[in-house]
Amino acid sequence: MNDMTPSRKDGGRTRTRNFKANRLPPGVPNPIDVHVGSRVRLRRTLLGMSQEKLGEAVNLTFQQIQKYERGANRIGASRIFELSRVLDVPVSFFFDDMPDDIKTPEGMKARALQDQEQASFEPDPMARRETLELVRAYYRICDPKVRKRLFELTKSLAGAVEE
Repeated sequence: MNDMTPSRKDGGRTRTRNFKANRLPPGVPNPIDVHVGSRVRLRRTLLGMSQEKLGEAVNLTFQQIQKYERGANRIGASRIFELSRVLDVPVSFFFDDMPDDIKTPEGMKARALQDQEQASFEPDPMARRETLELVRAYYRICDPKVRKRLFELTKSLAGAVEE
């Protein structure tokens, strides 16, 4: 089978489209799959759930969850729906905050093929254990007034450090 596939006939003439032109090379993860996987990881860690527990909830191994989170494997629509239910988020959550440059085939290919700087990588502060523990402890405060006062105190302390 060749790269050119007939798309329709017009007056005896066959027009063709090159379907492989915008495909990524084998072994290169699709940036959208990477983004969706990172959103799965973000929500899972915010809930304090292990890959193993999430896997059990959706009847997968933790290795499969790892592959989803890295973007190595694409997550199908039915699995995204199931993950949204287990992680208690709308399906749209997995696509929120997607960079504009990966919303086009050209941008997606450019993003996938660009060199990734590994040495200067700064981990997302929202995925750090300290942040997650702080957020969980904050939401364990039952009294909304106390929680609000703690929030205001934290903001004022952060402002004092910046000055």
